[in-house]
Amino acid sequence: MHFTPSDESIAACYRLLIGVIVPRPIAVVGTCSAHGQVNLAPFSFFTGIGSRPMSLLFCPVNNRDGSEKDSLGNAKPQAEGGQGEFTVSVCTESIVRRVAAAAEPLPFGESEFAFAGLNERRSVAVAPPSVAESPAVFECRTRQVVRLAPGQAGGGNIVIGEVVHAWIDDALMVHGAVDPQRLRAVARMGGDSWATTRERFDLAMGREALQARPPLDFGVV
Repeated sequence: MHFTPSDESIAACYRLLIGVIVPRPIAVVGTCSAHGQVNLAPFSFFTGIGSRPMSLLFCPVNNRDGSEKDSLGNAKPQAEGGQGEFTVSVCTESIVRRVAAAAEPLPFGESEFAFAGLNERRSVAVAPPSVAESPAVFECRTRQVVRLAPGQAGGGNIVIGEVVHAWIDDALMVHGAVDPQRLRAVARMGGDSWATTRERFDLAMGREALQARPPLDFGVV
């Protein structure tokens, strides 16, 4: 199949992206409006950027009418009319149903926390709360928003945040690092499919990878 994005619909482009770029980690983003109204929404276009400064990004697309989603409107820098802060809570197996429920498009001002049955955790360094049930949280200040198609339906936006504080449940730590078995994170696949991170393997990078035995029976040599 050959695919030319400019000849295809927004929906077709989206389906291809989420079907091929897998698995995708989930950022459960908490923000606050200028009036203190709290918003919570999950995003699977999310990743870390670097460790100096410690930073990450998430990507809220524009609404169908081209307007900004609440998460973007709240998280964008103060110079652009937002509050310039957000939190990222990690989605785990124990809360995945409630995280999925938080994606419900509620009327402005209604609490996604209350709707999904999640509790707020007060942040240390920023105003927006995080998800109390999540065992790992990043508190961020927005450094920059990159708008790829301002005012257009489905237009992509990249919210870049600097991590100013993090909270990790001590129960996740083993020898100074987060144990993925204890974290039990989940990820998005294509469509309505999700994935766990329970099945893992170790494999060195670079030249050593070519010399290693296949870690699992992938049918390759």
